Amino acid sequence: MAGIGFELKKLAKRDDLLGVFEAYSHSSIAASGPWIFTILALGGISVWGSTDSSVVEVSLFRLIIIYNFAFSLVLSSPVIIVATRFLADRVYDADVREAPGMLLGGMGFLFVVLSAAAIPFYFSYVRLPPLARIAALYNFFLVTGIWISSVFLTALKDYRAVSRSFAAGMLVSLLGCLWAAARFGSVSSLLLAFNTGLTVILFYLVTRILIEYPYPVKRPFRMLGKMREYRILALSGLAYSTAIWIDKWILWFSPQGELLPSGLISFPDYDSASFLAYLTIVPSMAIFVLNIETRFFEKYLRFYRDIARHATLDEIQENHREILRELVESSRNVIIAQAAISFSVVLLAPKIFEWFSISFLQLGMFRLAVMGALFHVLFLFMSILLSYFDVRLTTLKVNGLFLITNAVFTLITLRLGFAYYGYGYFAAALLTAVVTCIVLARHILDLPYQTFVLNNASLR
Repeated sequence: MAGIGFELKKLAKRDDLLGVFEAYSHSSIAASGPWIFTILALGGISVWGSTDSSVVEVSLFRLIIIYNFAFSLVLSSPVIIVATRFLADRVYDADVREAPGMLLGGMGFLFVVLSAAAIPFYFSYVRLPPLARIAALYNFFLVTGIWISSVFLTALKDYRAVSRSFAAGMLVSLLGCLWAAARFGSVSSLLLAFNTGLTVILFYLVTRILIEYPYPVKRPFRMLGKMREYRILALSGLAYSTAIWIDKWILWFSPQGELLPSGLISFPDYDSASFLAYLTIVPSMAIFVLNIETRFFEKYLRFYRDIARHATLDEIQENHREILRELVESSRNVIIAQAAISFSVVLLAPKIFEWFSISFLQLGMFRLAVMGALFHVLFLFMSILLSYFDVRLTTLKVNGLFLITNAVFTLITLRLGFAYYGYGYFAAALLTAVVTCIVLARHILDLPYQTFVLNNASLR
């Protein structure tokens, strides 16, 4: 869904540097707003809030946020990926009258279903004050609502509204948490302040979506009826989102993991190193949305539209060559850009840690996470492009490969000891990126055969 990318390209074509800067800034927010917001807000709260509030309270608050973002993403991912496909189909058909119902129905369904896991977790397992239990549960639902709302972000034309919502929410959360840390210093107050910012984001996004699609709510659960039809897509989304977190979950049980009095476990050093490393891929995400996906989509659309218009063999072959040229050029550009960023960060890591007073115990894990993120983002881009051709089982296989290798390699490093932590994620991302590159290249090289023979119902 490259809709917002085409709007941002118009901004980037302005004859000034500010237009280019704005385009890439808005593109970054549209591509990865939720977790950029979370990492920056949590980073600011951890750095400045710990001076006013007890370290234990801030650590507990930070861990609750991590748990909610991790498990809400994983548990809601099957619905989110199906909602993305369903909305894309409606946009392609130029009939988005069901969009408001899809948003509200999907959100309500997730709230009801996920409450079966979240309520027992916070009210039976975790040991928290009563107000903190309620605030933590509310935070879980807010984050879930933001995930499902994010499905619509790349279809919105008002990119400035999207950026404003995340910027305003982050500011409210950060200032509110700093005030709560200084005034009260409890995990309950920190959660309530952070939730205020998330509430701003969620309500702003929902408002913008309903303004963009000013239609009455009807058939709110029709999209859920597509879960069976798109079950492979749903499994693919579940596999990918689980793969992102599986190495963290495994290392929470390492000898260096911490068990808080609340019953929550974590490995703060590895988690922090991973989250910081993920920030290095933000520029590539922006490039992908603004340039790569939009240009590839144009070539892709021309290839299939010309076939539908009974183009000649020469025209089809030329369009195929255009797709290949675009893929090679785009891949080269993003690899060069991301590699330059990653290697620079790896080299400057000691200085970065010194500037921000980060423990040097995280240095090795951070460097490995940065290099892992390099291959992770390449794999992500290639799997997205692969999804354009609706090869659902193939996409599930590469996402499943990432999940299995990340789990197995991380378990191996767990047995090898602290010095090897981070190698599992790096090796899994590298292997999956290489395999996905081969799969994508073979598919696109054989695109005419795939189109006219394998996808031809009359030949089956």
